[in-house]
Parts: sequence; structure tokens; C-alpha cells
Amino acid sequence: MQVELADTLTDRDLRALARLVYDRAGISLHEGKRALVTARLQKRVRAGGFDNFGDYVKFVEGDASGDELVALLDAISTNHTSFYREPQHFELLASKIAPAVAPSGIDIWSAACSSGEEPYTIAMTMADALHTDLAGHVRIFASDLSTKVLKTARNAVYKMDRVEGLPREVLKRHFEKGMGAQAGLARVNPRIQAAVSFERLNLLEIGDLKRRFEVIFCRNVMIYFDRTIQQKVVSMLERHLKPGGWLFISHSESLNGIEHGLQWVAPAVYRRKEH
Repeated sequence: MQVELADTLTDRDLRALARLVYDRAGISLHEGKRALVTARLQKRVRAGGFDNFGDYVKFVEGDASGDELVALLDAISTNHTSFYREPQHFELLASKIAPAVAPSGIDIWSAACSSGEEPYTIAMTMADALHTDLAGHVRIFASDLSTKVLKTARNAVYKMDRVEGLPREVLKRHFEKGMGAQAGLARVNPRIQAAVSFERLNLLEIGDLKRRFEVIFCRNVMIYFDRTIQQKVVSMLERHLKPGGWLFISHSESLNGIEHGLQWVAPAVYRRKEH
């Protein structure tokens, strides 16, 4: 008879998992997340041949490679996104930021890019606003903690229901409709893909990327952090903004109570001072 793993996630196991996830990713797993953690990790536990959650936790803690920790974080991470999400931000990007792009180009960071919809939307917005080829001119760096969503982002192929709500002209300019075996799928145009590079990064572990950005999008990730982690992440993001640079957070997030030197300019939009 198969053991019901839902019955074996002890308080001790949950505390150990919560400590691991908080220390490595800043995500708080409180008691109310017990059912979610159980459901999402059962597959990992069974696939690894572990008898119970306790053995699995011990394995993750002792895994020097860190590979299983990445798999654990992939399993419990919630990745909900869409093209042109919170459209006011892209309207501002097109109307205020794009016209001011210097001849040397612009560097933009999508700091929690999930499955790629955000950075590709940034690229499409800039292409439409500038009426020019983005190659070497608009450089978009996209990062996420999850290897699973980054694989989707790099493939740049999405089910049609993910794009069917977009305006027809956007679909025509920036997507290729799948045919035959690819029917029901849409691929981001290679010219848009070429403007975006992806890398796995943990926001909590970033010291200095050795580059600065005119624009940073970091949306719908700080809602999972407590105030201490939010402060750490905001300070890190501020350091990576060029003077006058723009920071976009989600409308469901706030920098209230966070120490920073950024100026509020619009809902969920801040700028670093010029000097």
C-alpha cells in the first residue's frame, strides 16, 4: 500500500523546508502553505525514491551541488504572468523612455522575468516606439530564479490562448503562427528574441552585476518577501540603476517603509536621482 505523503509532512519537516526556502530565496512558507508545499513536492519525493518528506529534506540540505534545491524552488514557485501585464507601464515606456534613448542605446533588466512574457513585451514596446531594429540598440537582460520558466522563456513559444487577446497588429508584427505540428502555438519573432538574453539569478545572492541599467522591471516578486528581504532587494536594484534610471514594480507592491533614494513618479514607478 502506498504511503500518503500528505500525512508525513511533519511540523519539523515544514520548518526545515521553510528555513531552506527563506534563506535561499527569501520566500516565506508559513503554516498556511502546508497543503501547497505538500502537493507540489510529492512528485519530487516520489521521483527521488524517498520514503518520506524528512528524508527528502535531509537530502536537499546535504546536496552540495545545489541541484535539488533548484528543483525544489522550481516546484514551489508560483509563476503567473502575461504579455502586456499592467499596460500602463508599457505605455510610459513607449511615451517617456523610448524617445530619450541615447545613441549608445539602452540597457533594461527584467529582474523576475518568469516565462518570458515581460521581457518580450518590453522588446516589442521598444521596437514599436522606436520604429527601428533593436539589434545592438536595445539590450534587455532577463533573469529568474526558476530554471523551468527560463526554459520556456528561451524557447519563446507560447500556446495561442496566451496571445489571442493581443491586438491583431501586434500579433502580425511580433509573432509567428505555428502550422502543422506546431498548430495552436505562437513563436515570438526572432528579431524580438535577439534583443533579450536570459540568465538564472537569485535576487538575494546578487552583489554587483558589473553593469548598470536605465530601466529595471521587478514586478510581482516582492509580494512574496517580508520587509527585511524587500529592503535587501530594493537596495540591490537601486545600486544597479544608472542616475536617472527607472524602476518599475507591481501595482500590488509598495516601497512604503523601505529605505531608498528613489523618487516616486507614477503608480508603481520610481526614478533614481540624476546626481
